[in-house]
Amino acid sequence: MRIDQSGPRPGSIEAKDRFAVAPPGHSLTNDNQQWAWGQPPKHVDPEAILEQAVAQLSQKKVKGELMKLLIIGASVESLVEGFVFQGFQEGKFTPDVGQLLKGPLSMVIASMAEDEGIPYRLFENDNALEADEMDDETFFRMMKQNNPSMFAYVNEQINEAIRKGYTPKEPEAESFMNMKRTEEAK
Repeated sequence: MRIDQSGPRPGSIEAKDRFAVAPPGHSLTNDNQQWAWGQPPKHVDPEAILEQAVAQLSQKKVKGELMKLLIIGASVESLVEGFVFQGFQEGKFTPDVGQLLKGPLSMVIASMAEDEGIPYRLFENDNALEADEMDDETFFRMMKQNNPSMFAYVNEQINEAIRKGYTPKEPEAESFMNMKRTEEAK
């Protein structure tokens, strides 16, 4: 038997069949009880889990390590994410309960840091609370690519308005001099 030398070398990545993968949902057919998260959770009440977490964080050794992590720059967000992931992985609670714990647990840790006078970062990204706005050009380019029928409709509506004589005006710069008077100010 002769090996075809024109194709990819047998055993190479190029020779791998792209479609030789498990179908979607295959993992749902496997028995996952060998892992802790595959068993029923140990706790289901978010308030009880939060009380246990706060009690654990209040222990002198754990609190000291937590404060060290905050001092070196670890964000409260990443610490809480780690707690939730570990709790789920160990089978302590389900992912949805973990999501419910994130907010209150973050506030507890932030409060502990403030009580100790330790500066902390709440979020991993410095600009997490700043909303990034999409400019109009990007909006219309993405609409044209992802939803061409809506783009065609919006484009026709704009063109029709222009044909009727409605032309877009440049927005005025906002300042207190050109603000309209409100009912309270009258």
